[in-house]
Amino acid sequence: MPRIRSQHYGVLAGLLAALSMIGPFSIDAIFPGFDQIAGEFGVGAEAMQQTVSVYLLAYAGMSLFHGALSDAYGRKPVIVLGMFCYALASAGAAVAGSFTSLLVFRALQGLCAGAGIVVGRTVVRDRLEGAAAQRLLSRALMIFGIAPAIAPMIGAGLLGWDGWRGIFWFLAAFAVLLALACSLLLAESHPHHARTRLAPGPLLAGYRAIAADGRFWQLTISATVNFSALFLYIVSAPMIVRVHLGLGPDGFPWLFIPVVLGLVAGSWLSGRLAGRASVRTTVQLGYLAMLAACGWHLVLAYAMTTPRVPWTTLPLLLEGIGVQLAFPTLTLLLLDRFPQRRGSVSAVQATFSLLFNAGVAGLLSPLLSGSMSALAWGALGLTVIGALSWLRCESRMRRDPAQVPAFGIDAVPVSSEAVEPA
Repeated sequence: MPRIRSQHYGVLAGLLAALSMIGPFSIDAIFPGFDQIAGEFGVGAEAMQQTVSVYLLAYAGMSLFHGALSDAYGRKPVIVLGMFCYALASAGAAVAGSFTSLLVFRALQGLCAGAGIVVGRTVVRDRLEGAAAQRLLSRALMIFGIAPAIAPMIGAGLLGWDGWRGIFWFLAAFAVLLALACSLLLAESHPHHARTRLAPGPLLAGYRAIAADGRFWQLTISATVNFSALFLYIVSAPMIVRVHLGLGPDGFPWLFIPVVLGLVAGSWLSGRLAGRASVRTTVQLGYLAMLAACGWHLVLAYAMTTPRVPWTTLPLLLEGIGVQLAFPTLTLLLLDRFPQRRGSVSAVQATFSLLFNAGVAGLLSPLLSGSMSALAWGALGLTVIGALSWLRCESRMRRDPAQVPAFGIDAVPVSSEAVEPA
């Protein structure tokens, strides 16, 4: 089978990075326009929250089917069609004449958005193995982590173009460009002979097999909670910046810049470790960094009577490094649990992660964001849960050779040839 040329690897990395931005941008880019939307349609803050809720519910529900569709019909058609439909939904939101119609189009956005990240990361494992897969996935997931931090700044800049409607026109144009780029440049990675039949019986049987797999849930919990501790600080940004730090709207970079720098540094380090460090070492280093960041948060919360920059937000840099070290490897382990149903595995994990983080945003953040010490304890609790889940999974794989992934847990994953699909 022919080796993919180096420029193909670069194109794939760029496409996956862009696809990973759709989900976070859909949520965070519209935040700066909330006041304009509420004023135009005469609704309150509680109603505006529905623009996020209906999107998340639709996203979570449809994510279960994006992976199964890609397992049956191929990765490329699902991604391209999903992005075109997302563009149409975004254009509909941009011309919405009532708040009800805006909610309808937001739900349609949610139904389509998952095609990018859910199916996109499956493409990585289809085409690459070992260190090469870890490097590429770490780059794509770095963008997925950075996007929530930069999306509100882009949204704020677009308000001066066409108000809040300009944000949705931007999302529509971005999705059209992505659909065209994927149509022209993305090679199909899931050949016909490897596809599964899309029918209620096999689909439910596949999901039952995934749901009954204990290692899948241990890895899913570890991968989900891995990001949730950092996400707790991201969604609590208004309280941290405006109340605890006493800064104005221009103070948000004090929180988001350490997050972005940490995610970028973690992605770079993950790429450097690929092919050099074992799966076990990489994940453990990630969790050690996150636990150290949580301890740093706790020390600062109790040592400083008044939170202040840059010290209060500096631990987020180390937190971001830890997230990016562990998450790509955990994701690859998840996808290898069911090699013939990688799309479905990715979909179930994405849905669980989305619903869990919705709980972090809707329940934990309001409960804990009143004090920096409470946030620190909350982040520590989440990180400990993820670490314990990983340790239990690792222990089980060591005892049962049948549970060990193809490239091993102590072996150093090596780069494999990336192949064009048959």
